[in-house]
Amino acid sequence: MSNIQEKIEQELAHAREVCSVDGASPGECAAAWDAVEELQAEAAHQREGTPAPNSLQQYCDENPDAAECRIYDD
Repeated sequence: MSNIQEKIEQELAHAREVCSVDGASPGECAAAWDAVEELQAEAAHQREGTPAPNSLQQYCDENPDAAECRIYDD
């Protein structure tokens, strides 16, 4: 996770630099901030991890031979 945080910090610095330059176009500035937002979204997604199993998944983990837990091939 620290790797993505480092990348976010780098992109933040880059976005600030690009947007503070007088010759920068609005498109360049927007693209730089989009990169930051994408990385932040990915970091949030990674923090979420795997969702907790629902009650059927828990039941099947405890009773793999139960009829409700059978998996059929098409």
